[in-house]
Amino acid sequence: MPELIYRPALPSDIDKVVQLLNSIYPVSNGLYEQIVKHTLATDLLKGEMLINEGETCQYMYFIVKGALMAHSTYKNKKIITYISIENEFVSSISGMHGERPTKEGVIAVEPSSLIAFPNHMILQCFETFFDLNYAYRVIMQHYYQDAQERAHIIRVGNARERYFYFLQTKPGYIDRLPLEHIASLLDMKPQTLAKIRKDHELNMKENEETEALCVRLESLMQGQELYRRRDLNLHMLAGELGISGHRLSSLLNNRYQQNFVDFINKYRVGSTLEQLKQPDGMQHITIEAMAYNAGFASRSAFYTAFRKITGSSPLEYAAAGMNGGLS
Repeated sequence: MPELIYRPALPSDIDKVVQLLNSIYPVSNGLYEQIVKHTLATDLLKGEMLINEGETCQYMYFIVKGALMAHSTYKNKKIITYISIENEFVSSISGMHGERPTKEGVIAVEPSSLIAFPNHMILQCFETFFDLNYAYRVIMQHYYQDAQERAHIIRVGNARERYFYFLQTKPGYIDRLPLEHIASLLDMKPQTLAKIRKDHELNMKENEETEALCVRLESLMQGQELYRRRDLNLHMLAGELGISGHRLSSLLNNRYQQNFVDFINKYRVGSTLEQLKQPDGMQHITIEAMAYNAGFASRSAFYTAFRKITGSSPLEYAAAGMNGGLS
């Protein structure tokens, strides 16, 4: 395996790290000068090792571009311990700062560009600059909190819970990294991860289609006022939406918790309520005409639906309105 080639880091890449540190604690001029003076850069091809198991890690790395993962070997099996992408720090956990040989290897899973901070420079700056100590403490705190949460969900969560935890905490990773590596990180078989991912994507697609159907359905009700058609039935409305009556019935039951009749009557009664709230709402129209105009086929159907929704009859509701009881 050829040794990595290091070169002076670009100022623009150094500034990315300084901006990150500044977001935690202001970087002093002295620390900035040390970072500029000692920071190096290197590149990795996909599949190229950054650190091999048993080596001494000489640097703390910052990923400018790409993705890396760490793994350890147990009984000839590689176990993924972390995966990191751009704008994250990477080093050996077991051999941080070169204090002992590392127990894990770090490999590029994508072509990657890194900047490297020599451990001797970091240790010297710890003794001199409070700002580095503070920022480093916060970064490590976040890292170990993430590691603890990941370890907890892997111990107690089922495969699906682990998958959703990964989606939540590592957005975008699932679409760019090999599934076998993610499966190892989440302690599941690649086949299991592939099935869970496929099921989730199907559910997402169904949810998107359901949202689009709801928008179209409510447009037919509110915009076109289709509920005013007295002959409207489940299959007619399903035809307007381009779906089967069974699917429409399922949508109404699961999304709106209503059957077809109650769903339509909600709009029909709602249109009469708006009219009854007007000061002269009943001066120029009878209740029967109001009911028919809203789409009801009979007076009795209107009264039944009205009382079910409002708890009172149309006359009682109108009287309460005239006495200031309507809100």
